[in-house]
Parts: sequence; C-alpha cells; structure tokens
Amino acid sequence: MAAFWRHLDMIESYICRVLLAVFVTLLFAQIVARQVFGTSITWIEEFSVILFVWFAYFGASYAARMGAHNRVTFHIKMMPRQTGRIVEALGDLFWVIFNVILIYYAIKYIGALKPFVKAQTLGWQMKWVMAPLPIAFVLMTFRILQVNYMKLVLGTDPRDPDEVDIEMELAEQQAPNAGKF
Repeated sequence: MAAFWRHLDMIESYICRVLLAVFVTLLFAQIVARQVFGTSITWIEEFSVILFVWFAYFGASYAARMGAHNRVTFHIKMMPRQTGRIVEALGDLFWVIFNVILIYYAIKYIGALKPFVKAQTLGWQMKWVMAPLPIAFVLMTFRILQVNYMKLVLGTDPRDPDEVDIEMELAEQQAPNAGKF
C-alpha cells in the first residue's frame, strides 16, 4: 500500500515524463520529415505545442510538490524557522486563493466553448485541449496544501532540489579530501 501512495505522490512527475517523451519524439519525427523527406506533418506541430503547454502546467504542479517554485526567501531565512514557515504559509494562502479563482474561471471558460471551436489542424474540440488547465491547478493547489501540512504539522521540510544540489557542491568544495585516504 505504501508503494501505491508513493507512486500517487509522483503522478505529476509521471505525467510530465510521458508528455516530454511524446512531444520530443514528435518534434524529432517532424525534423526528420522536413530534412530527409522534404515534407512536413502539420498536425505534429500543433500537437507538440499542446503537449508542451500541458507539460508546463503539470510541471508547475510538480514544482509545487517539490517546494521548488521561485520565491523571494532571503527575508524569510532571517526569521526564526517557525515564524518563517508561517510567513511562507500566508504567502501560499494567497497562492491557493489565486489558484481557486483560476480554477473557477478556467472551468467557466471551458464550459462556454462551443463544440465548433476546434484546434486548427487536429480538429479536436478546444474544451478537451484546455481540460488539463483546471486539472493541473487543482493538483497544484493540493500540492501547496500538502507541502504546508508537511512543514507546519509534520515538521518536515521538502527541500528544493536546486538548493540540495548547491549545498552538496558547497560541502564538496569545502572538504575536497574528506573521506579519502
């Protein structure tokens, strides 16, 4: 059961991996078609753009889960740890409010799209093209709340992957011969 929850916790990562693999493969096929065969496959470009946009939205949700969104934190780092967490949580509250508003208007917008509004070359109804927008923002909102629960209730701090790499590099630079004989 723990493996199931671990995989569910990585759902955005899995979605992003699939989207990235598909749109990069399609773009490669388009390049080969143009350069080798002198032709173009028109639907590939539109589909790749759609997949890239979906990738960006689900990637933003994944970044929220990892605590890796860009934010100004120098003033928060000067505060006591618990006070800094509360200030960050208040900032995240505004982020959640923004997301809820965006989810509402995205659903309203998608509902207002007429069936004849379609993607130009694919012919798909735009409501299906736009459907990942509210889904990604619901996931992002959930992840923001999850990270704040982890910080404020459980006392754990999901580390920004970029900060972890920087800290490891600094540690290696400060002690280049540590552990060597």
